[in-house]
Amino acid sequence: MSKELVIQLLENFGFSRLDAEVYIYLAKTGPHKDRDLIEGLRLAKQQLFPVLNSLQKKGVVTSSSEHPKLFSAIAFEDLLDLYVKMNIEQAKIIKETKKELLINWQNATQDPNT
Repeated sequence: MSKELVIQLLENFGFSRLDAEVYIYLAKTGPHKDRDLIEGLRLAKQQLFPVLNSLQKKGVVTSSSEHPKLFSAIAFEDLLDLYVKMNIEQAKIIKETKKELLINWQNATQDPNT
C-alpha cells in the first residue's frame, strides 16, 4: 500500500492530511521528542502541537510524562483494529435504535401543511 493510499484511508477515518502525515512519520520512525518532529517533518511548532493533541484524542498517539515529552504512535495494525471496533459499535447502535431513528426521520420529514 502506497503512502498516498494510507493517507486517503486515514482521511476516511477523519484524520486531516497533516494528522495522517504526523501519524505515519511516528509509526514508521518510532518515538520522537517534539523538536525532532518539528525538524523531521519541517513543521512550525504552531502546526505540530494541535496535530499531536488531535492524534492523542483519537487514541493513536501517546506521550510520555517526562520532559521533554516523547511521542509515540500505535502500530498501524492496532489503528485498523481500533477503527474496525468503532465501526462495529456504531453499526450495533444504529441497528438497536433503527425503529426510533425511522420514527424520528418520518416526523422530521412530514409536511407541516398536511
